Amino acid sequence: VQLQASGGGLVQAGGSLRLSCAASGRTSSIRHMGWFRQVPGKEREFVSAISLSTDNPHYADSVKGRFTISSTSAKNTAYLQMNSLEPEDTAVYYCAGTTVTVFTTLPERYRYWAQGTQVTVSS
Repeated sequence: VQLQASGGGLVQAGGSLRLSCAASGRTSSIRHMGWFRQVPGKEREFVSAISLSTDNPHYADSVKGRFTISSTSAKNTAYLQMNSLEPEDTAVYYCAGTTVTVFTTLPERYRYWAQGTQVTVSS
């Protein structure tokens, strides 16, 4: 399985960005696709994930009401719509996929990772 992320960039506070994550290969093994973010000197932080079987979304408290995760009907692409962005959202965002059936926020449970994409929110 390979994951390819895109959509980062620079935006002013209050603005929006949409991240995309396309999966290829043996995608049928993926149960959840999610997004994490990381700033220098800090641990990688869970942002959001979606079950590819039920479309049930999960969000970190810090992004609830502002971010929306979705996936395509083909279950091979996940999107993260980020609205009302804040400077605190500035980070490198990573898309990830897990074969674990039960939802998890632990990055070590995600087997597949895309390259990071930078999101910068200016104040």
